Amino acid sequence: MFTLHIANKNYSSWSLRPWVLMRTLDIPFTEQIHPLGTSGSSYDAYRTFSPSGRVPCLQDGAQTVWDSLAIVEYLAETYPQVWPTDKAARAWARSASAEMHSGFQALRNTCGMSCGHRIEMKEISPALQKDIARINELWNQGLSEFGGAFLAGDKFTAVDAFFAPVVFRFQTYGLPLTGAAKDYHARLLQLPALQEWYASGLAETWREPDHETEILAAGKLIADLRASN
Repeated sequence: MFTLHIANKNYSSWSLRPWVLMRTLDIPFTEQIHPLGTSGSSYDAYRTFSPSGRVPCLQDGAQTVWDSLAIVEYLAETYPQVWPTDKAARAWARSASAEMHSGFQALRNTCGMSCGHRIEMKEISPALQKDIARINELWNQGLSEFGGAFLAGDKFTAVDAFFAPVVFRFQTYGLPLTGAAKDYHARLLQLPALQEWYASGLAETWREPDHETEILAAGKLIADLRASN
């Protein structure tokens, strides 16, 4: 069975991607959580299981695969449902996933991942607005072109997994969406696997100071829904 090494569910957007994909597609795995801000989360500690010293990292027997995109492609070799069956939808899904993997720096830097915070933004910079507009465009495009409840058709695939952390970010910071993208956002929040991740994130009592500072720098704290530490 696969072992997926991840960090805190409240903070770790990269960990969420393969986790929600495997959970939703019923790909069996066990999870190993290495909480950020603890002695077990140092570079040297992570290096004991991950060559890059980062998470997520997937172990499959003697095989180790690191980086979320590499993990997804590795899984697709055994589980073809990871990507859409239609060639055009698959090409679009791979392109959108790669764009998410390498881009949207303003969103990442301004709106740190958190399941439990609710933040009223103090401002939306031009760079962040550009990222928001592009995500809105991508989501509406996929939903329109492929005609399903998910971004590349009627089934959840890797492209939905890659944007799952964005779904939480839009919730946390109250970022705007329009058209079908707004309904997609609401629908993804109700996905059983995302609900499971969200509940676990809220239940965590670990706090990592750098992440906390980054999140609170974005604006005014409206609520912190997490369990007390």
